Amino acid sequence: MEKDMRKHNLFISNFKFIIKLFVLFSLVFLFCYHVSGQFEEEYNAALIDKVERLKSIEEPKIVLLGNSNVAFGFQSELIENEFGMPVVNMGVHGGLGNMFHEEMARINVTEGDIYVLCHTSFDDPSVIVDPVLAWTTVENNFELYEIFRKEDIWSMIKAYPTYLKKCLERYSEDYEMPSWDTVYARKAFNEYGDVGERTESVFETNSEIKLPQISEENITRINELAKWLEERGATLVVAGYPIAMGEKSPKKEEYIQFQKELEEVLNCDLISDYTDYMYEYDCFLDTQYHLLSEPAADRTRQLISDLKEWMSM
Repeated sequence: MEKDMRKHNLFISNFKFIIKLFVLFSLVFLFCYHVSGQFEEEYNAALIDKVERLKSIEEPKIVLLGNSNVAFGFQSELIENEFGMPVVNMGVHGGLGNMFHEEMARINVTEGDIYVLCHTSFDDPSVIVDPVLAWTTVENNFELYEIFRKEDIWSMIKAYPTYLKKCLERYSEDYEMPSWDTVYARKAFNEYGDVGERTESVFETNSEIKLPQISEENITRINELAKWLEERGATLVVAGYPIAMGEKSPKKEEYIQFQKELEEVLNCDLISDYTDYMYEYDCFLDTQYHLLSEPAADRTRQLISDLKEWMSM
């Protein structure tokens, strides 16, 4: 009898501990949830709207993938009108890394989809380059978490305290939210996921522009993604990115050699000639990858031409 009573008391004690632990966890979760979400009007938060559009389309579509060279580099409506297929511009931020942008290709894949990958280099590691930046991108939007792989969980957990600290700083009464009247804001993107009008260049080249590099790790990942999409009736192609050409840039011949080396290792089609995507420095907004609106329209027309030639093969 006494033994049964001890078991009963132990059960009650453990049960109370579990309840307290659950309450504590719930309070911590509610606190974090309430304090976070401080970046929802910034540039990277446009991913929320991009994924919403991507998931809403149930017919074959054209999806543009890559870093901010994609966000600032296309007028998607021109592509949509030309091919009669919905277009989604998924370009976000280079600080997230190539892998983060590649994983977006696994969201709502439909047979007949065409994924156009526009990396600015091909030597990126298979990690989220800046996990804190990734937190400011996804925040409390749980529908975006499918972009993460199980390999990313630990790095995201380690980065969360730093992200939460940033949120707490913004949550304080002393922080004044910017007006967000620039192209670096969520509201600057249109319905397709393109950044809005840009007409004046402030681009200055203070250092040498480097030639893209190629690593086996990045190429293996792209080839695996191409195979994964092919198994689902979709297609991955690689296209050009905007190349700033001037006195501090590599020679044209070096880009031609880079393209040859890239074609040799890719298992998917490289549909562009990189020399068709070369622009003078005054065609760029503020960095070597952010085109002004008119050059972005020219780049879009070049991609349309590349896609037409590829489709006719």
